[in-house]
Amino acid sequence: MTVFLITFLVMAVVMAGMAIGVVFGRSAIKGSCGGANSSACVCATKCEKRRKKEMEEAACLQK
Repeated sequence: MTVFLITFLVMAVVMAGMAIGVVFGRSAIKGSCGGANSSACVCATKCEKRRKKEMEEAACLQK
């Protein structure tokens, strides 16, 4: 029973720490390859929002 309680407390502390990190950090979790927040688009057809973003980035690079 002691092992269970220690394990439970450790897991509770870890989850509380992650929750506090999310509340104060507000940064997205990213995978080793960038995940969904990477700049590489793998879509067959790009949506209007994506095309607009790429046009704005291209305009910034030309300046």
